[in-house]
Amino acid sequence: MTDAKAHYDRMTKTPLAKLIITLGIPTTISMLVTNIYNMADTYFVGTLGESQQGATGILFTLQAVIQAFAFMLGQGSGTMVSKSLADGDQKKASEYASTAFFTGISIGLVLLVGGLLFLTPFMRLLGSTETILPYARQYGACVLISAPMLIGSFVINNDLRYEGKAFYAMIGLVTGGLLNIFGDYILIRIFSLGVLGAGISTAVSQVISFFILLYFFQKMAQSHIRISSVSRQRHVYFTIARVGFPALIRQGLSSISNGLLNNLTKVYGDAAIAAMSVVNRFSAFVMCVGLGIGQGFQPVASFNYQAREYGRVKKGLLITMGVGLVFVACLAVPGFIFAGSIVYLFQHSPQVIQIGSFALRWACVGVMFLPLSVPVNMLYQSIRKPELSSLLSLMRSGLMFIPTLMLTTHLWGLLGIQISQPLADMLTGLFCIPFTLAFLHKKTFEP
Repeated sequence: MTDAKAHYDRMTKTPLAKLIITLGIPTTISMLVTNIYNMADTYFVGTLGESQQGATGILFTLQAVIQAFAFMLGQGSGTMVSKSLADGDQKKASEYASTAFFTGISIGLVLLVGGLLFLTPFMRLLGSTETILPYARQYGACVLISAPMLIGSFVINNDLRYEGKAFYAMIGLVTGGLLNIFGDYILIRIFSLGVLGAGISTAVSQVISFFILLYFFQKMAQSHIRISSVSRQRHVYFTIARVGFPALIRQGLSSISNGLLNNLTKVYGDAAIAAMSVVNRFSAFVMCVGLGIGQGFQPVASFNYQAREYGRVKKGLLITMGVGLVFVACLAVPGFIFAGSIVYLFQHSPQVIQIGSFALRWACVGVMFLPLSVPVNMLYQSIRKPELSSLLSLMRSGLMFIPTLMLTTHLWGLLGIQISQPLADMLTGLFCIPFTLAFLHKKTFEP
């Protein structure tokens, strides 16, 4: 049996729960480890002081900006790679993969040069105070230097997932994450390099992860990355951008929202920024479970929709929502119960603990609504309905969160900042229910 035939049978005949979990677990592990090393940065840097820890919150926003472009290219090309393989066209799949990869490297180089040239105003734009700024500059320079590799890694990771090779994508990201944690310990604790050490560790681990992922892609994927396969046709770039646009919205609005959150929070001091930094890191850690299972569903939805197995797509959506809810609850419930202890792990300041523990409990309630919104959003993106997916992507970090943040902060100050994202998560989950029901009751489809 050829690789293409075996892949087709696997995607269209394997029991759905087994297939989605098989593809989703490696992605979930990858995202968990990625978030663990983000939390490791928060932990190790938090031992240096409130201002230093506040810098990790500022740089969390910068990383979201870089990842916004990476996910747009990765998920846009990955969807088209999956479609091309379902049609038996490996050459076209390689064209999409190569075009997205080299476009991502180019965008990363632009961000590197532009970001370093305007580093100080960029850090202030993201919400840095004057006391946080020196540390944000150190960390930010390292993140920007590694930007081309980071974007390239996420493009490769997504293309591997959409080819059903999530295990190899996991190895690359997990290796980078573990190296980052080890590097934080060595450079911060042993060599006393402070925030600069955390930045160097992040950059080096991302470069190593990039080369591991590139090796696996060239060895294991049906498509290939070659300069000769980069498209010269505008419609290929347009298609990648159009299909991946919802991912850009999700990550891009997240970075804008985090920047706005930092700017509104900084009037309450470095302790408030540090507290919300811890909360955001933990929320992202919990959220990645729902996203991981949803990303396991994406190649299943994309491939089966193109193969006209619409019943499998519907059933897969319900399975993804149910499994995602169970997985998220396993982290959110302990987070709610032990909120104070979790914040204490990262920062011992009583003020940070007071602000952070209350916000974390609200955040753990809010993330329980993500399984109502994330899977259906990813569904519409995977079946190449970017208009609907873009609308749903706008909700959590944009149309729901920004007005909620502005209104609640105006009415209740710091309390409004603490509860704004959870309220937006709840509203977004409820908003997405009709879109889920509409797809489940749909009788006719356009391939």
